[in-house]
Amino acid sequence: MEARLNLFGNALAGKLVKQFNGAGREIAESTLPAATQELVKIRASQINGCGFCTDMHTKDAAHAGETAQRLHLVAVWREAKVFTDAERAALALTEEGTRIADAAGGVPDEVWADAAKHYDEDQLAALIGMIALINAYNRMNVILRTPAGDYQPGQFH
Repeated sequence: MEARLNLFGNALAGKLVKQFNGAGREIAESTLPAATQELVKIRASQINGCGFCTDMHTKDAAHAGETAQRLHLVAVWREAKVFTDAERAALALTEEGTRIADAAGGVPDEVWADAAKHYDEDQLAALIGMIALINAYNRMNVILRTPAGDYQPGQFH
């Protein structure tokens, strides 16, 4: 299986990815916990059916020390006891922000209020930025049918 377009072989696509990566660096350098960032990327990628991003972010999270148990339970986080209240709030916001078209009125006030209990304004800015950014990456890779499975941790750093 080959991607429909090589993001790194096309000049315009390369420029877009460079800008996306710059936004990602800003978020990565924020005070939003790195583990939370990876959980957000994994959950949005699962929802969007992005195999490439799911592969990448589960491998990156494992490489950074995330446990296999937590990685296996991200898809069913509501029933899992292994996530903190803050992580659960971030995952709820991720789901609502990713499925925004499915909910009339957007993200419910209760979901936002729960996230705001656990994260300061800078962390909330990073969190919504991460949700928006991973959804953009997911959409690019799903549209292009970028194959999953070959990613190695740190490959794009």
